[in-house]
Amino acid sequence: MESMFDESKLLRIEELSKLIKKYQNSYYNGEAEISDADFDKLWDELKELDPENPILKKVGADSGNFAKVRHIMPMGSQEKAADPEQFLDWAKNHAYDEYLVEYKFDGASLELQYRHGVLDRAVTRGDGTIGDDITANARKMNGVLPELKDTNGNLADFTGAVRGEVIMTHKVHETHYADKANCRNAANGLMKRKDGTGSEHLTLITYDALATEGTSPFSDEEEKVNWLKRCGFNVYPIKIAKTPQEVIEYRAEVMEMRASLDFDIDGLVIKERTINLEDASRARPDRQIAFKFSLEEAVTILREVEWSESGATYTPVGIFDAVQLAGTTVQRASLANPDTMRALGVKIGSKVIVVKRGEIIPKIMGVLPEEDGQVTTPVVFPYTCGTCGTQLVDEGSRLYCPNKSCAKRELHQIQKWISVVDIRDFGDILIRSLFKDGEIKSISDIYKLTEETLTPYFLKEDSIENRKDSLGAKKVFDSIQNHRKMRLAVFVAGFDIEGIGETMVQKLVDAGFSSLQKLLDATAEDIAAVYGFADITAKVFVQGLAENKEEMLALTDGGIIQIEQAGGGSLAGKSFCFTGELKSMKRADAEAKVKAAGGSCKSSVTKDLSYLVTNDTTSGSSKNQKAAKYGIPIINEEEFLALVNG
Repeated sequence: MESMFDESKLLRIEELSKLIKKYQNSYYNGEAEISDADFDKLWDELKELDPENPILKKVGADSGNFAKVRHIMPMGSQEKAADPEQFLDWAKNHAYDEYLVEYKFDGASLELQYRHGVLDRAVTRGDGTIGDDITANARKMNGVLPELKDTNGNLADFTGAVRGEVIMTHKVHETHYADKANCRNAANGLMKRKDGTGSEHLTLITYDALATEGTSPFSDEEEKVNWLKRCGFNVYPIKIAKTPQEVIEYRAEVMEMRASLDFDIDGLVIKERTINLEDASRARPDRQIAFKFSLEEAVTILREVEWSESGATYTPVGIFDAVQLAGTTVQRASLANPDTMRALGVKIGSKVIVVKRGEIIPKIMGVLPEEDGQVTTPVVFPYTCGTCGTQLVDEGSRLYCPNKSCAKRELHQIQKWISVVDIRDFGDILIRSLFKDGEIKSISDIYKLTEETLTPYFLKEDSIENRKDSLGAKKVFDSIQNHRKMRLAVFVAGFDIEGIGETMVQKLVDAGFSSLQKLLDATAEDIAAVYGFADITAKVFVQGLAENKEEMLALTDGGIIQIEQAGGGSLAGKSFCFTGELKSMKRADAEAKVKAAGGSCKSSVTKDLSYLVTNDTTSGSSKNQKAAKYGIPIINEEEFLALVNG
């Protein structure tokens, strides 16, 4: 199985390398085929699978239409952060007194080479070391200075390089090049035309410089930008932040206003004040980072907070002005819990950062500082349970109804048990009807149901009078009787303890809590010591066990439920995720086989998954890609059955 994964991994690395090389070439020659976001996903996947792959150390290559010239300044690729979490991880190892923040322009890099103040050459990025000489075209661009003058108007004695980004404004794109997909593609194509036509529609914005002779006219990064401005170059001001959090807040502000700019930016560049030539000479500098924007983030205004009720817990959900995230319209996002809301400082009317990545539910991840005149009001928390009227308990990480006899909690627990234990044919309408009539008020009551009790819920009165049997009532009754024996993880997960599912309980079983009594005797500290359980989760779990202890023991000691001995089965400790159609059985039957053999099933691919089962093992589906990324074996149905039966 291991060799199968190795081969799959190598094939994926080879595929990624070819794709990245292909898209780099098209990008640097002005005809980008995919978006930056899609390119970044390929790059990140290859970096995780093969961090030392040579393609990651290359930039790109220009066409063969121009003479080749070596750069004065290295033009490597930057490290990047796709979200605040990644940026904070970088900042932990890069603690600066000040963080200098610049726009990351979405155009094409260009190096202007000067000799004693006179423009000598203009060189494209190329492979990071050698690029195309497009001097004739560059001289037509707005912002390219043929000569550098000092404050007195005299020719400046500067020999070295100035680096900038060639961009096309939105107005120019709309007026002259609307047929091109975007401003960047149009700019890339124009600047490399052999006859130079159209270069007059391009603009250079500068941000870097290096003197190779004499005394440098600047001593740090801020002075560098000020010098460029004094020379007459187009520049944009640097933002100076004192903390990483201030950088994150500034990024959110820029995300909100960037639509009003007349050119495209796709992120920010963060660096230290000190000019670090050694770091800049690397193929991928370490002392600065590109903090990119994402199609999966947006800034909007919070309009209200709803409180979603699930069992005992009240979860805050933010409602805000609609935004586009990853191609979908989003108006709602989780606020997690009261502590998260307080830490964010969220209010009605706040400008909030909404994030949606991959298959994750949208979340509100940040709040922008309030502006003058901005109207906000505090979020109102519910005080009592809407079902039983009991005062809610606010533990910070959780707002919940503490009344074990709350009708809402009782119904939710019954629904959860039937779902987890997988009592088929016992639908939600039947559950609610039985609960409303008082036939079931607890899990134990489920096993007291008889065919006679169930029949009126399937047959009309005249059919009952004629003593007709109900096939539906019999199927539900039989299904209940067939689910009196189960694994410990299923039994405990069925009691609807907040945040605790079958997989979580199985981790405890595997860690040595292999009987119900061992779980009941465990302290929160004992549970928190198991991988995957934080202090809060452990505390909630122990509280949940205590609340349900009496009924748990009544079910097991009374022989109503039989718990299978832990540790047995050929698949003990293994987890499976199924995707796609199976040929010889339904997915539910395959999952039942796994559980019967001591294994567990998951609905998604996570790092601790043992196997992904699919009959299309070479597909490029998201689950297959994620499995390859995490090094999880991908097996087909035949191989799965061999494991089960072996």
